[in-house]
Amino acid sequence: MKYFKFQSFVLVLIAFTLGFSEFLIVGILDDLSRQFQVSVATIGYLVTIFALVYAISTPIITLMLGKANLFWSLLALMGVFTSGNILSLTASNFGWFAVSRVVTALVSGVAISIALSFVSRIAPMAKRGWLLSWVFSGFSIASVLGVPLGTWISTNFGWRVSFLTIIVIAVITMGLTLVALPRDFKQKPSSISGQLALLKDRRIQVGMFLPMFNLAAIYVFYTYLRPIITTKLHFSTTMLTVLLFVFGIANIIGNQISGKLTEGPGLRVMPAIYLAQFILLIVMPITFNFSGAGVLVLMLLIISMPLLNSPIQIEFLQVAEKDYPQSIVLASSLNSIFSNFGIALGSATGGLVVTHLGMNAVGPGGAIYALVTFILVIWLNRLNKPQLKNKL
Repeated sequence: MKYFKFQSFVLVLIAFTLGFSEFLIVGILDDLSRQFQVSVATIGYLVTIFALVYAISTPIITLMLGKANLFWSLLALMGVFTSGNILSLTASNFGWFAVSRVVTALVSGVAISIALSFVSRIAPMAKRGWLLSWVFSGFSIASVLGVPLGTWISTNFGWRVSFLTIIVIAVITMGLTLVALPRDFKQKPSSISGQLALLKDRRIQVGMFLPMFNLAAIYVFYTYLRPIITTKLHFSTTMLTVLLFVFGIANIIGNQISGKLTEGPGLRVMPAIYLAQFILLIVMPITFNFSGAGVLVLMLLIISMPLLNSPIQIEFLQVAEKDYPQSIVLASSLNSIFSNFGIALGSATGGLVVTHLGMNAVGPGGAIYALVTFILVIWLNRLNKPQLKNKL
């Protein structure tokens, strides 16, 4: 049991390290802008580029893995990830820094997909939801603790030391991975077309769009969370920091609830959650007139954001293990791939909404995507009914 907890810690640490590197840019935008003498908006584009490279490269590299040993593949990917951060550390101009972020993004999605695949290898069925929720929480912890830490380091010692910190953590993570995880983990041998057979399954076709529209609904307003807090709810800069921390904790709570859902109703409860999410987004403009109500609505929405993570990841893994064992890593990657597409879609929609309709419209704008998610999850639950009957 102690060894399982150690293995679990290593998987969470992998997620934390990957998340720390991905999210750090948000906290050091100003420092990078001054260093490379480009606008903050130009640095901000690196966030979008990272998400798109991450989403596009992950399935391609995943398919190329084929029957490769997943343990050594994970270590090799973490090695490339570390090299990407070394490039960031030593970048002499914005061009090289952008290249370093592309290198890091290329392998981050595949690395977390393999880490999620290890969940099904090391965890008994009763513990899978718990472990998945903690691996996903690794990203939330990176956002809540890693980004403020990186920002503080950047402010006091320079942004390069922030990347040096990531490199040190990555090397430690690789060392712990070397001693903690099983070394004989492989997928069933198959061609690329054999792995892609997973995508012909209607449950997968419907399910993979759930994380996309779920995050699209949230990111229409989440992209503008800071100006909402300060200009719409009229909180001070000091309270902004406090509220961002509180919202980060709310996200971790949502991930833990997500793990509990896998032990109970799982995806069957999600229609009720998305109906509630839809209502909260519709009433959001009204709550902007009442700071307390506005904070409550934002917190409930942020808690709802990760609730899908563990149930949909279990769904993908179970479909793959039963019917497509050659596609375990591809199945594990779908959540992160389509989540990043959702972030890109939601933030782009938010930009259009704010430009043409104003900040008050971000809630109703996101509600459209919440409604789509509601319809999709009902559809997926109906597709799953024959499988539930067969189990009974």
